[in-house]
Formats: sequence, C-alpha cells, structure tokens
Amino acid sequence: MGEAYGANDIKVLKGLDAVRMRPGMYIGTTGSRGLHHLLWEIVDNAIDEAANGYASKVEVTLLDDGSIMVEDDGRGIPVDMNETAKLPGVEVVFTQLHAGGKFDTKSYGYSGGLHGVGASVVNALSRWLEVEIKRDGKVYRQRFESLYDEKTEKVLAGIPVTGLREVGKAKGTGSMVRFLPDDRIFEDIRFSGKTIAKRLRELAFLTKGIELVLNDQRKDREPDTESRRVFSYNNGLMDFVRYINEDKTSIHPEIISLNGSKDGIAAEVAIQYTNSYTESIISYVNNIPTSEGGTHETGFKTAITKVLNDYARRFNYLKEKDNNLNGEDYREGITAIISVKMNDIQFEGQTKTKLGNPEARTALEAIVTDQLVGFVEDTANDQVIKIIMEKAIKAAKVREAARKARDITRKKNSLEGAPLVGKLASCTGKKASINELFIVEGDSAGGSAKQGRDRRFQAILPLRGKPLNVEKKRLDQVLANEEFRTIISALGTGIDEDFKLQNLKYHKIIILSDADQDGAHIRAILLTFFYRYMKELVTEGHVYIGLSPLYKISKGKAIEYAYNEEELQQKTKKMGKGYVIQRYKGLGEMDPEQLWETTMNPQNRSIIQVNIDDAAQADRLVTILMGDKVDPRRQYISAHANFNKEDIFQKMGV
Repeated sequence: MGEAYGANDIKVLKGLDAVRMRPGMYIGTTGSRGLHHLLWEIVDNAIDEAANGYASKVEVTLLDDGSIMVEDDGRGIPVDMNETAKLPGVEVVFTQLHAGGKFDTKSYGYSGGLHGVGASVVNALSRWLEVEIKRDGKVYRQRFESLYDEKTEKVLAGIPVTGLREVGKAKGTGSMVRFLPDDRIFEDIRFSGKTIAKRLRELAFLTKGIELVLNDQRKDREPDTESRRVFSYNNGLMDFVRYINEDKTSIHPEIISLNGSKDGIAAEVAIQYTNSYTESIISYVNNIPTSEGGTHETGFKTAITKVLNDYARRFNYLKEKDNNLNGEDYREGITAIISVKMNDIQFEGQTKTKLGNPEARTALEAIVTDQLVGFVEDTANDQVIKIIMEKAIKAAKVREAARKARDITRKKNSLEGAPLVGKLASCTGKKASINELFIVEGDSAGGSAKQGRDRRFQAILPLRGKPLNVEKKRLDQVLANEEFRTIISALGTGIDEDFKLQNLKYHKIIILSDADQDGAHIRAILLTFFYRYMKELVTEGHVYIGLSPLYKISKGKAIEYAYNEEELQQKTKKMGKGYVIQRYKGLGEMDPEQLWETTMNPQNRSIIQVNIDDAAQADRLVTILMGDKVDPRRQYISAHANFNKEDIFQKMGV
C-alpha cells in the first residue's frame, strides 16, 4: 500500500518550550473547545491512517479517571531510531514540535495535520500520556508526564518517564494513545460525550466505510447517552446529505453524487435540493471543517452556475432576451457537502476555517463542471433537472422583488436615517469595537434597559412582539418586516449579498429575552435570521445571548441573584435561614438598577458567545427549531431546552 513507513520519515523541526506558556497559540483556548481540540489531534492522526488506506477502525474510550483513550488498527507509530533526533520515532512524535510524517506525500497522501504539532501539544498539555504500539509482531509502550520542577518552579512538559519498552507480542498493528488533560491548564477537564459523538459521526460520513466507535465508561456520563455508539456509513457524503435533510422536505429523492480529481486534488460532492429558501453548503478539506468556505466553495459555485445556465439556454428555460440566472438562484434550497483532499493546504488566518489555495478553485471548477455536465446530459436525470430549473427560475423572480425591496430600504435609510430606527436608543460613543447593542424582548424591559444602561457604549433596541420566522420566508418577505428592517438599519451592515462586516456599528450584539419558552423562541428566530442572512456576525463572534436571573434572594441588606435552580440552592444555603426569594417571571419585572446590576453590567453579567463549531449540526438544528416539521421541534425542545443557563442553540454548537 505504499512505501515503508519508518522513523526517518518523521521530519524534525524542534522543541516544546512555548506550549504550556501560551496554550492558546496551539489549541485556541483553555476552555471546552481547547480541551476537545486535544482529542481531535489524536483522532485526526488515526483518521489519516484510515483515509490513506492503512486503518479501518478507530475507537475512542472515555474512562472514569478523566482520561481518554484513542485506538486504531493502522500501521503503528514508528518505533525505530530517528537519525536526526537520535530517539525512537514515537518519542520524537510526542516530544518535538513540528515533527511528524506529514511533511511530504510519501507516508501520507493527504492529511489534516498541517504542522506536525498535534501529538506533542497533547503531551505537553496533559498530566500524563501513555502510548502503546503494535508493530512488527511486538507491543511497545512508553509513558510521558508533565512534572513540577521545584528548582525552576516550572512544569517540565511531557517528559518521558520511561523509555520505549517492548512489553509483549502483538497480533496485527495499530496505535493506542491515552492521556489525562492537565487541570493546571484547562478550566474543566471533563470531556463531553455528545460533542465527541458529533465529531465522530461527521468523520464517519467523510471517511466512507470506516468504523468509528465511542465507548463512554464513565459512571456519571451525560443523561440520554449510550455507553457504546458505532458510526459507519457505506455511502459517505450521500448519507451525510440525507442526515442533514432528515427534517427538511426534499424536492427530488435522488442524491446527486459527483467526484473526480485534477492536478493532485481529489473532490467529492453530494447534492440534494429541498423546498427551503436558503442554501446549505458545508465544506471540508482533508476532513477539516471550513465553516468560512474558501476557494474550493468558490470553484463549486462557479461550476454549478455555468453548467446550469448553459443547460437552461440549450433547453429554452431561458429565452434569448432573458439574462442568465445568478448563482444564488441555482443554490436556493440546495444542500451540498463538499469534501476535498489535497496537499500543502493554506488557510486564511489561524482558525483553519477558510481555504486559501487558488489551485483548489481551479480544480473544483473543473471537476464539478465535468461531472455535472455528465449528470445533466443523462436523460435519466431529466426530471431532477426540470425540478431544479423551475425552482431556480422562481427564485430569480423573487430575487428581483427582493432587490426592489432592498432599494426601497436603502432609500428609506438614506432619507430618514435615525427616524427609521426611532425606537433605537443609541449610545453616545462612536467606537464600534466597544459599543454594544441589546436587542430586548418587549417595551417594558426595553424601558428598564434604556434607563439602566451605560449610555456611553450601550444601545437598546426593544422588540414589539415576535419577529418573523425567516426560515419559512423569502428574502423579500424578510425585508418587508418592520422588526427586521429596524435591526438591519441599526447594525449598519446591510444584509445578504449587500452585507459588509466593516460597517458594523456594534461589535457586541446581545439578545436579551425572558427565560421562558416564548423568550427561547425569540432567541431562536433572531439567531436564525443572523445565521441565514448575516452569517459573518456569528462566525466572527459578534452575537451573544444575555442571561437574566431567575431569582432574587435577599436577607436584610444582603442581596444575591441566581440564574438557575443549582445556583439558587447554593446561594440560599450560603445565606442560612431567614432569606426571601423573589421569582422573576420576565425582564419587565426588574427595575433599571436591577437590570443593570444583573444583566447589563460587564463586571457582573453572564453572556454566552454564539459560535458555529459544526456547520452541519448548526444547519440541522436551525431546520429542527424553525422549519416546517412540528414533531422534530417538539421532541428536541422537550429533550434539550434549558431556557436560561444554556441556550438551546449552544447545545449543538451554534
């Protein structure tokens, strides 16, 4: 299956020194996302073995001591001596930054690892790490620990406390890595079984035929989770599209599957159209999610538009006098998964979310054009193409109506300026980077917020009633809605194709609604609006959920606030006897001082930053919560909705 894989294939670039000092540089954060990033580094190494044809199974096990174990049946990490480092290959992998087998194409055709930092960073940020390797009929084991040095008063990261030892005979090959994240680094070292299951499912879709297993052996594992889950999909991306569209209404049963390669870049695409009005394009490069898209998505979109416009001309869907349809017309209601495999990946920025390689655009455009032309010219697909064409032509007519509505909105904005956002109480400061906009449920709470705020940097926009559910409406209907027109005008960014993030007037947009079902619905509507029409606000971290207290506990002059039942129990116990509890039914019950103290003061408040860790799950959740089908929404809200401490959108990474 390729050339021999040995220790000398591991290229050494150098040392571990800075990892513990600045962990954020390597894993982004020391919160939950950074903790799980450690696991992804090890899992991705195992998946790379599978993606390159060397492994068929990866197993992740959560253990009661807080550690986590990843096993695969790949080739096994090299154990022979690396000539450059004068160390066994496995020790190089776990103790040297920028060391790995992925710097050339000899050992791995394609890989998610960019810099070879993964395994060594995991070791550096763990209390201990053990590795066991089955190779050449033998079992090898080595242990590393991060030890406190009293002389230097520093922790020595990832020190080998044993040499690499042969401990037995092996059947087959593979690697096992088990580690305990360091509680001196991370805020909380408890892994989320649900988060891990989500990622393993995604990887199983992307790596056709591989078996991914999650074992949760913890006595206190999360409620409603199984101790063992197996993810395996023989149809890969086609199964992925079916999963995404499970709660949508498809307008053709067939999944359009396209795949090919050009100039060393391989691409696979699966497509299905639904009756929705928005597009869902979810892309990956070497299994790394690219939530901000990039050149591969651009190439895909260009090819779709060109091929379908050519078809529309040839078969008289478009007359000679008609203009070509826009790309967005052909993408209305599309669900597309794009998976690209390539070498020398270049991402824009540090987040690995936007592909920058120009050759990926050229390759995707060529592959998708070639494959899609073959599909549309096959008479067996005539009915599917007819459905897509009719939907696109209808979308073009609506787009033209939306353009006129936008023109009217622009004119209103320029003519009326502030009066268009007359109910907006703007702030006096002009520095967008520190300004905050609170979108508040109801005039009563809006009045308290206006009085209680710090008007130097906090603006208040009260909502009168529930805004429109944009998931069920077209853009022209959204623009006709007064509540959304007001939000668009207040933010200053424009919307959809006119959106310009640099014009944002408030770098924190905080949704403030009651901690009940109506409040959760308003949050969901607003988040759906931002996700569908101003997505960069979410991806760039400008959208927040404000949490208001459910209880006021007072005893004499002492006052405490509790945001959920657990905090209530803790704080009443702390106060002892003789306290009085006030239950807030809504924001409107708080006076301006209370609202400032509990919910708006940056020193005291609790807010959740909305983010998209997983675009596929985000899209699926929006559909469940805001789409046409009632039963999935009722079941999800019944199972998951905690209306205060953790917003329902946070549950699945939105």
